[in-house]
Amino acid sequence: MAIHPTAIVDPAAELDSSVEVGAYSLIGPHVKIGAGTKVGPHVVIEGHTTIGRDNTFFQFSSIGAANQDKKYAGEPTTLVIGDRNTIREFCTLNVGTVQDRGETTLGHDNWIMAYCHLAHDVVIGNECVLANGATLAGHVQVGDHVTIGGLTGILQRMRIGDHAMIGFQAHVAQDVPPFMTVDGNPLSARAVNVVGLKRRDFSAERIGVIRQMYKLIYRSGHTLDEAKAAIEALRGSEGGAADGDIDTMLTFLAASTRGIVR
Repeated sequence: MAIHPTAIVDPAAELDSSVEVGAYSLIGPHVKIGAGTKVGPHVVIEGHTTIGRDNTFFQFSSIGAANQDKKYAGEPTTLVIGDRNTIREFCTLNVGTVQDRGETTLGHDNWIMAYCHLAHDVVIGNECVLANGATLAGHVQVGDHVTIGGLTGILQRMRIGDHAMIGFQAHVAQDVPPFMTVDGNPLSARAVNVVGLKRRDFSAERIGVIRQMYKLIYRSGHTLDEAKAAIEALRGSEGGAADGDIDTMLTFLAASTRGIVR
């Protein structure tokens, strides 16, 4: 185990033998870190925190600290980080609360840039990018393949759908449906995230149906219930190529309790 002599690692912490820990880092007693993970200098990892394989933590991050909920009374809530994530400088990831699921979760293959904040009970999926200064309040849920622009603030309990793109310095106070590009303050839906979908090898047929869903929600003049019915009617179009994407959209809309960005 490559632990710098100035690092302080509690004897009760569970670190794989291949973990690297940089100078002046501090790792607490309830921390578990998987194989291949690199902890840079001046990083604090504390709380009931479990970290998977091949993650990289840059200097000055605070991982697993007590959350910033005034109701928190020191309960042994958790932070769980998956595999192959990159956490850049000055990021803060807090443990969950007993008022919710008791766990803050970061999935796999995420790129978390400098000064990002993941508050208590946040859930982030896989292959997401959070640009510098993105701030997620408590209980926010983010799907897979989501990009969040720099200096964006996301209000408590908001939901961000798969493949969504949130622009620079946005104020997110409503749910963001899958596949959409949104930005501004107040937030507005601009278009389908075509660039992101093409990068993920979505076919032209799938993108065409997703564009139809966008038009039904945002350009048709329909109520949301009317738009959902019209989206349901798209099933089987283009040989059913996008039926899974229709499921993704309808499932997201059905679960939204705080309204979607319009």
